[in-house]
Amino acid sequence: MNTAVTHVAISNITGSNTSYRPHWIKEDFVDFVLAQFNPLWAMRKIKTTIKARQALGNDMYKVVLSANVKFKSQWRAGQSILVTVQIHGIHHQRSYSIVDIDAKGQIILGIKAQGLVSDYLCKSADDMVLEISQVQGDFVLHHGKAPVLMIASGSGITAIYAMVKQAIAQNFESVHLIYFNRAPVFHVELEQLSQQYPQFHYHFIDTSSTKQYLDEALLNSQCADWQSIHTYICGSTPMMKSAKAIFEKYNISNQLHSEYFQPCVDDSAIAQLITFRRAQRDFIATRTLLESAEDAGLRPTSGCRMGICNRCTCTKVSGVTKNIITGEIDQSDNQQIKLCVSQALSPVTIDL
Repeated sequence: MNTAVTHVAISNITGSNTSYRPHWIKEDFVDFVLAQFNPLWAMRKIKTTIKARQALGNDMYKVVLSANVKFKSQWRAGQSILVTVQIHGIHHQRSYSIVDIDAKGQIILGIKAQGLVSDYLCKSADDMVLEISQVQGDFVLHHGKAPVLMIASGSGITAIYAMVKQAIAQNFESVHLIYFNRAPVFHVELEQLSQQYPQFHYHFIDTSSTKQYLDEALLNSQCADWQSIHTYICGSTPMMKSAKAIFEKYNISNQLHSEYFQPCVDDSAIAQLITFRRAQRDFIATRTLLESAEDAGLRPTSGCRMGICNRCTCTKVSGVTKNIITGEIDQSDNQQIKLCVSQALSPVTIDL
């Protein structure tokens, strides 16, 4: 729906022609009116309701969302959506990997009932209206049919499970999966896929009974050519750090593709002075620039807090920062950075 403009001609009242100046009707008001007819109607916002839930484990749920016509259902396995909910009058956002989008366009998420937003989504009423983003993220499979290794732990299986199915559909030469979990989420489905497709090699590690960690010995035993193929990994911080160290050791970090639940701050970094130039505010950063700004009482625009949605992108006027997802060091002035995944390595000035 296009924003409407109304022009009213007033005549024969004061004896002269007078025109009322056009004005734009506010989008929020139009959305409010539309919602009185259908809660999913909106001018631009993607609204959705929860259509179904299914328990996948003790604290893991499959959540099915039905969105309005604003949602574009094209996606690639590994991508995510940003979900916005209102809890006690405050809007909160969280990014969730997509498990699938079915033939009806319904969005299937795997959500662990942990944390404010996730717990709310797993236990709220089905008819509650949510706002979501379009599909986002670049944690996606390479093109072609080259072999692939995937590693998942915990709820990281939501993105990896979708990737396994896509890799099989793309006829990858071989697909290896190492999966750590104390609950067998998607375990039955993955076993069935391994029985149906001989190119899919599946190794499940039950962490409730086995103290097995990600190390070189495990990689060598489950995927002998892991050093020469692409690896996709999503899961707990300790596992991600182990993988990063192993791949750095062999100078093959470019073959490791990661999706983090939350950024991992370098605890050894020294606190730095940060200046928000336009706000004329200084503060000390000991965590990410976004978290440190919030600790200082500032409220810069943000969204997913994981480096995906780009809502916190701004200009670094000067200083040295580190992207704690990629490890990239940025020493150049007047560069675009994401506050939620940037850590200061020197005093930094931001154009905010």
